[in-house]
Amino acid sequence: MTKPISFEVQTRAGRARAGLLTTPHGVIQTPAFVPVGTKANVKGVSPEALKNIGAQVVLANTYHLYLQPGEEIVKDAGGLGTFMNWQGPTMTDSGGFQVFSLGAAFGKTITKIAKGEENARDQGVAVFDENVQSQHGQLAIIDEEGVTFTSHHDGSLHRFTPERSVEIQHALGADMFFAFDECTSPTEPYEYQRDAMNRTHKWAERSLKAHRQNLHANKTQGIFGIVQGGRYADLRKESAKEIASMDFDGFGIGGSFSKEDMQGALQAAIPELTEDKPRHFLGIGEPGDVLLGIEE
Repeated sequence: MTKPISFEVQTRAGRARAGLLTTPHGVIQTPAFVPVGTKANVKGVSPEALKNIGAQVVLANTYHLYLQPGEEIVKDAGGLGTFMNWQGPTMTDSGGFQVFSLGAAFGKTITKIAKGEENARDQGVAVFDENVQSQHGQLAIIDEEGVTFTSHHDGSLHRFTPERSVEIQHALGADMFFAFDECTSPTEPYEYQRDAMNRTHKWAERSLKAHRQNLHANKTQGIFGIVQGGRYADLRKESAKEIASMDFDGFGIGGSFSKEDMQGALQAAIPELTEDKPRHFLGIGEPGDVLLGIEE
């Protein structure tokens, strides 16, 4: 079966790659910065302006679009690109990080990447526990099957599983989307990072199975698996090897490390990933981090 996306490396400089990522809605010249259009719009920037400044692809958020306006409204409007009046390639994340940051940790300053070891915990980074409730009354419960959470809008109860996340992303219709994963805090200990990584691998298998069973989506959307493992090089290497062994169309390298550990996490993961598939570095945005991701 012909895959909906393809990737061709055109040139290399050290470990850096430049290539062409072909999608149903256009070709992306990589490396590329991906603007975040959380609710199907990039804040303060029109789709026309995005095109004029050279944006090639926009990423929207599954959690937010699921809550408002709902994936069926986006689907009925013709899919994410038509809904936001963007003719180019699109991506959606799985919603996993937002379920956490706007559920258990609502009201705290949440980040995937801690800026400095000494003040990491002061940033409010946290992770799901078996039953975590913040002072704002927001609830998020993680188990082996998925996550139950309350909406930050109205407190209503919702549930995401790998299958449900994939179902929502099928309805949103982006060219590329991510498997459901657990994005932990950068400060969580080794034992929890290992457990969360193993859970992410199980969820990756379930996400991939749910996607491959949808014959229409297989022809129109690519699915990316996510490497986790926190700041620990051995876990990152193990996770990358496991995700690379699955039939994903591309890879995401998840956040959850400190600035000091970012390079090591990349160096451990990238050699294990299939060379002829695209990679997306999740959770970064500062210029230096982008350049580091390209270099590694």
